[in-house]
Amino acid sequence: MNLKEAVIKAAKSLLRAVPTIVGILALISLFNVLVPISSYKFLFRGTIFDPVTGALLGSVITGNPVTSYLISGSLIKQGVGLLTVTAFLTAWVTVGVVQLPMEMQFLGRKFAISRNLSAFFLSLVVAFLTMAIMTWA
Repeated sequence: MNLKEAVIKAAKSLLRAVPTIVGILALISLFNVLVPISSYKFLFRGTIFDPVTGALLGSVITGNPVTSYLISGSLIKQGVGLLTVTAFLTAWVTVGVVQLPMEMQFLGRKFAISRNLSAFFLSLVVAFLTMAIMTWA
């Protein structure tokens, strides 16, 4: 396969993915508009389950690292704990339940599911390690 054929094949693959990408972006945007950040405080009651709730919520909502700083500051100002915020933001950036269909289409079902599950559990590990380091320091 020469360069021209490779570029044409890649372009066709990208064009096939555009409707899925647009749908995912629309779904994420709609969710972010309908569920304001201020409502997250009601989900986090200061219990032992808050980090798991945060990681689950972050997995579904999904976002990018740039906006995570703004959201984390807002959540901390609302009284949500650092452990929960860290679990939420790590899952927000690394886990993508909304993108899972597209990820399975391009990377394979087994890989996409195992990547998302490992990212979810690692987001909890990172949250606990962050909290341990912050209390130790």
